[in-house]
Amino acid sequence: MRRPFSVFLMCAAAASLAQAAGQTPPAPETPPAATVPATPATPPAADAPPAPAPAAQTPAPAQPATPPGTVVLAEPVLDPLVATDTKVGTGAEATAGSKVFVHYTGWLYKPMATRQRGRQFDSSLTRGAPLEFVLGTGRVIKGWDQGVMGMKVGGKRTLVIPSYLAYGKRGAPGGGIPPDADLIFDVELVNVK
Repeated sequence: MRRPFSVFLMCAAAASLAQAAGQTPPAPETPPAATVPATPATPPAADAPPAPAPAAQTPAPAQPATPPGTVVLAEPVLDPLVATDTKVGTGAEATAGSKVFVHYTGWLYKPMATRQRGRQFDSSLTRGAPLEFVLGTGRVIKGWDQGVMGMKVGGKRTLVIPSYLAYGKRGAPGGGIPPDADLIFDVELVNVK
C-alpha cells in the first residue's frame, strides 16, 4: 500500500517535535516505509535474568551519533514486484517455455522522481531489435520472468522490480546498475513463439 508523501512528512515532523521536547514519540501502527530508525528498538526485559557477558569480546565500533532533531531519510524499500498493464494485448499469451520477443526501456527506480524513473540504463528501442528469450528458464532477471508471464502480444506493461528480483547485492555487470537497485521497465510484448 502506498502512503502519500504528506503522511510521511507529518510523521517525521511529529517525531522531530517530540524529540526536541525531550519526549519519546509514540510508535505508529505501521512504521512508514521511508524512515530508517537511528538505533534499533530493544524490547523491555520481562523478569528475565540478565544474560552472562561473553568471556572475550571485541567491542563494536561506535556508531556515529545522530544529532537531536535529525530525521534520517532513505529511499522506500520496494517489496513485491509491481506489474501494471498500460495496454492489454490481444495476441498470443506469454507462458512458461514460450519464446518471447520484448521491446523494453529500463531505468533505476526513484520513487520521488517524475514517473518514478531515475537514470535510464538500457533500451532495446535504441538498438532497433527486441530482446528474445525463453520465458521461465532464468535467462533474464527473475522480475522479468515473473512480470512478462501472462502478457499478450501487443500488450505494454510497466514493471517495478525490487532489487532481489533483479541484480541484488552484486549489481549489474559493467556498473550500469548499482548493488541493491530497484528497477523500473516499460515492456512491450512484440511476439510469442
